[in-house]
Amino acid sequence: MAKTYNKIGIIGAMVEEIDLLHKHVEKTGSFEKAGITYVEGKLHGRDVIFCKSGVGKVNAAVCTQLLVDAGVDCILFTGVAGAVDPALNIGDIVVSTTCLQHDMDVTPLGFARGQIPYQEVWEFEADPALVQLALDACERQFQGRSVKGKVLSGDQFIASRDVVRSLYEELGGACAEMEGAAVAQVCAMNSTPFVIIRAMSDKADGSAHVNFAEFTVEASVNSHRIIDDIMQHI
Repeated sequence: MAKTYNKIGIIGAMVEEIDLLHKHVEKTGSFEKAGITYVEGKLHGRDVIFCKSGVGKVNAAVCTQLLVDAGVDCILFTGVAGAVDPALNIGDIVVSTTCLQHDMDVTPLGFARGQIPYQEVWEFEADPALVQLALDACERQFQGRSVKGKVLSGDQFIASRDVVRSLYEELGGACAEMEGAAVAQVCAMNSTPFVIIRAMSDKADGSAHVNFAEFTVEASVNSHRIIDDIMQHI
């Protein structure tokens, strides 16, 4: 039996992406809390609340909890990321299977890298139904350019080839960014389904200054196309 999502929370990482939602959502209201503006409305006839999280795990966590408190049934997060899997190229899309905080490091005390001490779960699984919806949307919009994989998050902009290699070889990451695992953890704590969708803006290898700015607008348009497609099929 297909899941029903009556109210969908959408988080964008970029101003450009939120601007596109402003243009396409039939707005019915808005509210502000903790310095974040949440816009309510309808997209393809479905109730949505959307917002821009701000950068980093704390902003993402606060934003996600407030969406949950506002009554959303699931959360879709889109934005850009650095490719960690060497098979990925700029413009490719990663749909999360799981999310892990790569900068959670208590290894001197015997914990595994990424493990949250004294907590049973520290790698958070995306909702399989939402993952499939996202993959199907990506395939319709960008055939052959999407994969599913582990999203790694940390309050760091990765620009070292050695770090990238360790994130891929030690943690099995597909991409690295700064919010997804925080969204995932808050959703898991609230039993709220989620999926993280990331477009590759760079190879996370120190070349981001060449790619990032010029790709931001394109990534925003691509992310919106995916969200719009999901909303037509969810």
